[in-house]
Amino acid sequence: MDLNLSEKVIMVAAASKGLGFGIAKAVAREGAKVSIASRDPNAIAQAADSLADETGAEVIGCPFDATDPASILQWRDQTVARFGGVDGLVVNAGGPPTGNFDNFDDADWQAAFELTLLSSVRMIKAVLPEMRKRGQGAIVTITSSSIKEPIDVLLLSNVMRSGVVSLAKSLSQQLAPEGIRVNNLVPGRIDTDRVRSLDEIAAAKQGTTAEDIKQRGEKLIPIGRYGHADEFGKAGAFLLSDAASYITGVTLAVDGGSMKSVW
Repeated sequence: MDLNLSEKVIMVAAASKGLGFGIAKAVAREGAKVSIASRDPNAIAQAADSLADETGAEVIGCPFDATDPASILQWRDQTVARFGGVDGLVVNAGGPPTGNFDNFDDADWQAAFELTLLSSVRMIKAVLPEMRKRGQGAIVTITSSSIKEPIDVLLLSNVMRSGVVSLAKSLSQQLAPEGIRVNNLVPGRIDTDRVRSLDEIAAAKQGTTAEDIKQRGEKLIPIGRYGHADEFGKAGAFLLSDAASYITGVTLAVDGGSMKSVW
């Protein structure tokens, strides 16, 4: 299947590693021009070099802060200056801290809102003028399985990521007449630093090892293992591509069959 991503300009947030890097690699392999961003200047520069070396694609790495609107606009401007426009955006940011309701004060809730939900609004708002110039575009938000099946220790994430998927669904209706598609991508247990950290937290609470937690978790996944960032990345590349031209407003789970919800 030809995804028709060659020469398309794709921006991927929080892409120095993990899920964002997986999508960036997938679109780069398809010939896209890729602009990746993350908070750590050294990490994003190394990630850009790695992608360019491995795929031969044109890649730029931009340091940015997802909670800073000026930083988001600067990333957009650097992308347009280098590549001439924007065809696709992957909305992504690090997850809020773990904890239960009594652990969080108003400042924690505000910080989670800024990091997860408002950053999504700002990123999408930043690229829309460029997509409208081209008369088309594709936006993919990365959320979590917690939007359908809340995870006990991820209360902040449960709430804020549910807002992101509602935003994506609403915008899919509003932007479709302009040729701009908006979809949501849900990772299950993908073997990333974030998931390893959560396994370590669970292990500490239960007095066991992270490997034991992983093995128990894999038994609950029909496919029988954690996923890989490259597998998640290919799903993201599909949603960003012309192969998904009649798909908008959809939440696609990449979870090995873990979620039991029907809708």
